[in-house]
Amino acid sequence: MTGRRGGPGGATGGAGRAPRVAVVGAGISGLTAAHRLRALLGPAAEVVVVEQGDRVGGKLRTAEVGGVRYDVGAEAYLARRPEVTDLLTELGLADQVVHPAKARSTVRAGGVTRLIPGRTVMGVPTAADAVADLLTDEGARRVAAEPGLPPVDWDGDAALGALLRDRFGDELPDRLVDPLLGGVYAGSVDGLGLRATMPGLAKALDDGAPSLTAAAATATPVPTGGPVFGTVATGLGTLVDRLVDSAAADLRLGVPVRALERREHGWRLHLGAATPAHAPEDPVLDVDAVVLAVPAPAARRLLAEPVPAASAAYGRVEVASMAVVAVALPGGAELPGTSGVLLGAGERRLDGTRFAVKAFTFSATKWPHLADRDVVVVRGSVGRHGDPGALHADDDELVRLVRADLVELTGVTAPPVDAAVTRWGGGLPQYAVGHTGLVEEIERAVSHHPDLAVAGATLHGVGIPACVATGDAAAHRIAAHLATRVHPAR
Repeated sequence: MTGRRGGPGGATGGAGRAPRVAVVGAGISGLTAAHRLRALLGPAAEVVVVEQGDRVGGKLRTAEVGGVRYDVGAEAYLARRPEVTDLLTELGLADQVVHPAKARSTVRAGGVTRLIPGRTVMGVPTAADAVADLLTDEGARRVAAEPGLPPVDWDGDAALGALLRDRFGDELPDRLVDPLLGGVYAGSVDGLGLRATMPGLAKALDDGAPSLTAAAATATPVPTGGPVFGTVATGLGTLVDRLVDSAAADLRLGVPVRALERREHGWRLHLGAATPAHAPEDPVLDVDAVVLAVPAPAARRLLAEPVPAASAAYGRVEVASMAVVAVALPGGAELPGTSGVLLGAGERRLDGTRFAVKAFTFSATKWPHLADRDVVVVRGSVGRHGDPGALHADDDELVRLVRADLVELTGVTAPPVDAAVTRWGGGLPQYAVGHTGLVEEIERAVSHHPDLAVAGATLHGVGIPACVATGDAAAHRIAAHLATRVHPAR
């Protein structure tokens, strides 16, 4: 399978030497960049993908659980954005795309599981009656009163939790907005910023909406009639594998990049966790250009010397850790007829203790291609920013805790026939107040180095389409630069 190609032969050096580009990070952003670089630079270019872990895919991972291929990382993409749809078509995977069933999602609010209401923007209602069933009478009264408050005091961004609590009271953010945001960012409503997490709402306020209710009504997407989400029937790992094949890169797994050094022409990557004292030489990789597609902490470290302004901005992005606990229940186990349940941080079990999970996805109900199997697959998500909670438990204990939550929330007591724990440590960026400004600082600093590009979930969204977009843009930036220069002999 081949992607688009550049001009005849792709970009080459003045003496006929093909360029060498390093992509640091083999997550979906880095693999997209490598795939696109191959298409733009041609078959002669050297594309080297360097990944400190022992596998590719980043937050996309497909495992076998109970004999079923099952995504234990990101499970779906937003189909209303074109990037992943176009990429799957380009890679010959369009016929494997599937969409969720009609089952609706639920939220645990005030100790009761209810359907997530429509007519909201990430939980911010377009009208008070949209969310009234989730709230007490007093909570509903606060929401209904919001349009009559003085206009929102808006200077371009705001702490989301503080703003919502000031305008609506505590119940709406705690019972609805926090669970929804926790499912996307593994963060808290009180730690995230409005502009980065709800850009449509921010634009409505920029344009003069006097209240959050009015802004939500303005920002509500117009229904297109098509499916909202999609995935690959054989797992998103299939997309990862196809990108690796298409990129035809020199793939180096288990190789940390210790430092990034500016050279007269291009860059030098210092490889390995450390150079032993007895080593004859420092392992290095010299390249004409670099795509940096790594989480914020790694980007901060690697850019500290060559691009300190970008490093400083990356250093102000906090990250969260989480785990996905995939459980295969015996065939015939009866789950609720919904796609899953979200939980706010304040929800408690009947005995007053905290739930281990922040969400369950009832995958066998949500995805038709996972129904009618010999097992019933479910996944629980654990971990919030600044509150690791059950993440401290070992894998066996974490499975036990998640199963206990499942019993309490659904009444399903069947013991699992298989389970898998997948931990994601420190790779989930938190889009706090001022995040868009930090991204502008990063991109402005990097713009002075045309042979360097950045990509990844830290920048313009944590979803798969946004990550694909950054990888694609990074590759085009590098290819455009290489097309204008002569490559000296190494």
